[in-house]
Amino acid sequence: MATNDYVVHAPGFVDSKSPKIVTSRFEHRDSFTLKRYEATDGYSALRKTIRKSPSEVAKDVKEAVLLGRGGAGFPAGVKWGFLPPIWPRYLVVNGDESEPGTYKDRLLMERDPHQLIEGCLITCYALGLNTCFLYVRGEMALAQERIGQALNDAYDAGYAGKNILGTDVSIDIVLHWGAGAYIVGEETALIESLEGNRGMPRLKPPFFPAAKGLYMKPTIVNNVETLANLPWIVNNGADAYKKFGSEASPGTRMLAISGHVKRPGVYEVEQGVVTFRELFYGDDYCQGIRDDNDLKAFIPGGGSAPWFFEEQLDLPLEAKEVGAAGSMLGSGAIVVMDSTTDMVKACLRVVRFFARESCGKCTPCREGTSWEEKILQRINDGKGREEDIDLLLSIGSQISPGPYPMAAWEEEGLEAVSFPPKQTTICPLGPSSVAPITSALRRFRHEFEAKIAEVTV
Repeated sequence: MATNDYVVHAPGFVDSKSPKIVTSRFEHRDSFTLKRYEATDGYSALRKTIRKSPSEVAKDVKEAVLLGRGGAGFPAGVKWGFLPPIWPRYLVVNGDESEPGTYKDRLLMERDPHQLIEGCLITCYALGLNTCFLYVRGEMALAQERIGQALNDAYDAGYAGKNILGTDVSIDIVLHWGAGAYIVGEETALIESLEGNRGMPRLKPPFFPAAKGLYMKPTIVNNVETLANLPWIVNNGADAYKKFGSEASPGTRMLAISGHVKRPGVYEVEQGVVTFRELFYGDDYCQGIRDDNDLKAFIPGGGSAPWFFEEQLDLPLEAKEVGAAGSMLGSGAIVVMDSTTDMVKACLRVVRFFARESCGKCTPCREGTSWEEKILQRINDGKGREEDIDLLLSIGSQISPGPYPMAAWEEEGLEAVSFPPKQTTICPLGPSSVAPITSALRRFRHEFEAKIAEVTV
């Protein structure tokens, strides 16, 4: 094979010695084409799938303990089992990757769209569905273009559409892209957007998608990376999949590492095996903190996750372990901050994002996030007031009730914020704005007080 068929890695992707389940084709320059996909065992899993009964395929996925990669980490096979025997019912693929720091699904859609399409087809067959809606974030123009071309090629080759591969199975995949709203990453808001409405979350209950989803019909919403695992699982089996990772978190997952590391990028790593320390400092991964500075803090699961510090470095990349320590792996985005970071400014940057992405449906979020941004901006601009820290915590407690005020943390040894967060809102966007505030104040209150002192002296 000609050497120009290869690149060292796709843009943003960093190759490592970890096992490759969903990124194995990234080494090929033409990894997004049907020709390359078929040449690397593509659609063989679909052929195996349609020779089995739907229940057998669903059972294989459940036995593999494929955890969702969109944030919640809920087992896909168990989630599929929530569908009642009501038709029509739908599969919705969440490609609205919008969590701050996350960009791994975008690479999967750009570099290997046929793998995602095959995963969609396998899911539809296993659940007895004939329609899938693939929702892609509005700003991801290249992903939309490549998925669109891949779908055309899959239809032409007989992998999708009517009577796929000469059988009586018919499955349609509809590509839809949004306008770029963070809130649409929440599954019920995504469904609202698909229906042509403004993207706002629905109350749960009663609007659990498996019961009342798209067009009020039973709906399964799965993440892009989750479904990209299915061709490998079907081809190799659940037992082979569980040989990677830990018992509680089998397989691999993609992680997007940004911030103050020497080699940022997207890595595919074994779950529950690699630790944060290995990821940040290992020669095969990020190779250390920039300029050999000290680590100050890191966000382990996207902008909505409570922050971690040096004492959490030896935690494995496993949802259960990270959750027990008070945060989450979430969307697979890790943001590293070194000792030079201004924590007031870092906190403001994250809170500003959530304030501007609030859909406005819930009053605590609509009003509270804006006030949080205003107060943090005032402190950062050197115009802070002595009461601002308590005011921030008071506003936060109206959005995400927790152990406030600040004095209680020191007197009673309480955590900065409960996790999973309590909320007075329909979706977790509001509480997501509270996490960076409580995280920063818990460890770096002196930086906030110093900026306020400069004004009041």
